[in-house]
Amino acid sequence: MLFNSFEYLLFLPMVLALNYALPVGKRWALLLVASCYFYMVLVPQYILVLAAIILFDFVAGRVIENAVGVRRKTLLVASIVANLGLLAAFKYLNFFGATLVDAAKLLGLEYHYKPVGWILPLGLSFHTFQSLSYTIEVYRGRFRAERHLGKYALYVMFFPQLVAGPIERPYNLLPQLHRPRPLDYATVVSALRLMLLGFAKKVLIADNLAAPVGVVYGNLPGSSGPAILVATYFFAFQIYCDFSGYTDIARASAGLLGVNLMENFKSPYLSQTLQEFWRRWHISLTTWFRDYVYFPLTRRRTLHTHPRLNLVIVYLLSGLWHGARWTYVLSFGYQGALVAAFRPKPLNRRVPGTIGVFWRTFLTFNIVASGFIIFRAATLSDAGAAYAGLLHGWGTPALDVLRETGVSAARAWLLVSLVGALLTFEFLSARPRWRMAFASSPAVLRWSLYYSVLLSIALFARGGQQFIYFQF
Repeated sequence: MLFNSFEYLLFLPMVLALNYALPVGKRWALLLVASCYFYMVLVPQYILVLAAIILFDFVAGRVIENAVGVRRKTLLVASIVANLGLLAAFKYLNFFGATLVDAAKLLGLEYHYKPVGWILPLGLSFHTFQSLSYTIEVYRGRFRAERHLGKYALYVMFFPQLVAGPIERPYNLLPQLHRPRPLDYATVVSALRLMLLGFAKKVLIADNLAAPVGVVYGNLPGSSGPAILVATYFFAFQIYCDFSGYTDIARASAGLLGVNLMENFKSPYLSQTLQEFWRRWHISLTTWFRDYVYFPLTRRRTLHTHPRLNLVIVYLLSGLWHGARWTYVLSFGYQGALVAAFRPKPLNRRVPGTIGVFWRTFLTFNIVASGFIIFRAATLSDAGAAYAGLLHGWGTPALDVLRETGVSAARAWLLVSLVGALLTFEFLSARPRWRMAFASSPAVLRWSLYYSVLLSIALFARGGQQFIYFQF
């Protein structure tokens, strides 16, 4: 079930009504059934995969907690291998097989691989990492193993963040499933405001940006440099609005159920350094890799690894997590190499004042967007064509550039205006004085803004498109 569907607009109010009609102690069962239904509407057969992950890690957590010494570590390794093995079987088996075929060709050898026809279960990477965080935290002694199988299942399957996160930690989510906070007026208002923002990001901005991005990246050899640059900028905002829009709707839905999910994005395009950008982007994933991969690598002196090399390793793994394509791996490897190169020095702090802030923000955005070219390209050859194409066609008239992107001048101005409005909103929202001023403004002003956003969604939305991160 998609958040941006009519079905979800019926599903969520029904779940909310039933949830608050039940005693607090019985609500977990309703939410678990609702979560199973939510997932099975999308891919019913793969509920069995989720059930296997849940049952295995529930038992593993109990056994690990009671084990000691080498046995304790062995059980943790078994849990990690089982989870990552399942993920590799569904997501990476064909990728590794094809890579071996290509490597054999380079060496003048002959190797045959018959691809398997498995379809990747939606959100498997998110489920796996959330389950792993549970067993790892139990092993570290930071969290007691869950005694209630149903509530542990709900921890993995909680429908607002079931398919695309955020990737929660057990010490944040599980206690809330035992004791959800009571609903109050302020929580409802905050959640509905966040949900409106999420829908605006997804169906108003991301879905409208998707069309010109697809046109240009589907014809890179025939596109001029300006058209590729415009499409790359558009894609940077498309993927941000698509994914952060999902997170906003997920957090709002959970908030209405009395559960607080972690913030996954903090206005990343206002960052002034690469390090700051990646601290603000997909926070639940970056902190997962930081806590469970980077810190352990850095602390193991026997490996003789350097922190900067560990950074690159983490970014390469993050790219592989996104998908079984070399474009993902190299895109994140490129970002990781830049972060390591500029660490701990920020980008050009010599320019002072407001001009310096703008320059550093602009430079950071362009460096990140240049890496998104590899991420968006279908193949490494397409990525090479995109970079090569950026060097040509800079004398192309503006109207011809727009024709290459498949949008009219009026729609182009609309898209730029929507992106500008989003950046302005995020800039002002980061300042407490502006937030307080808006909160204390007349109700007619606030509701006029809400209705304006709703009207804009109704007029310009291209709904029904799947969220980008569903494929990961």
